[in-house]
Amino acid sequence: MEEEASRFDDHAFVPMVSLEMNVAVFKSQWQFCDEITEYLSDILGQGHSDPARYANFLSVAANELIELAFRATNGRGKISFSLARSATYNRLRIAFPCDEEFRRKHMEAGAGEIQPGLDDGSGRLVTKSDGALLSNLATIFGAAIHIEKDGADGIGIIADFPSAEDFQ
Repeated sequence: MEEEASRFDDHAFVPMVSLEMNVAVFKSQWQFCDEITEYLSDILGQGHSDPARYANFLSVAANELIELAFRATNGRGKISFSLARSATYNRLRIAFPCDEEFRRKHMEAGAGEIQPGLDDGSGRLVTKSDGALLSNLATIFGAAIHIEKDGADGIGIIADFPSAEDFQ
């Protein structure tokens, strides 16, 4: 348990790339989700014996997290995407502004773990299907997914994916 908690320690990770953009621009076209996913996944594949296989497999998870950010962000400020690598994990971090209610629901869930919430009609809360999706992503990819507060009005979604190429 302590080992898994330490996976969110940034000191073991070396930055690879970061991308920041205006949320309004990001939300102006759904296609940006796919384009950002492709860019980040290609970078994640670097250094593997089969880069295309690793990138293609992880692009599924990265795309789902990026689409969650697309749906959850409140349309103001900046959204940032970053990749970092340690000896055993690749980390994707997505930080974006969101409504207080969205952030509060996720931060109340103890240690920032992802918990499904109920949609209040705003379309910005994680639905039960999103919560199940994140749980499934963590299981399928052997990833640890964590949500933390980011600044005064945002959250960061952090996903640590094993760099091993032993996906089933």
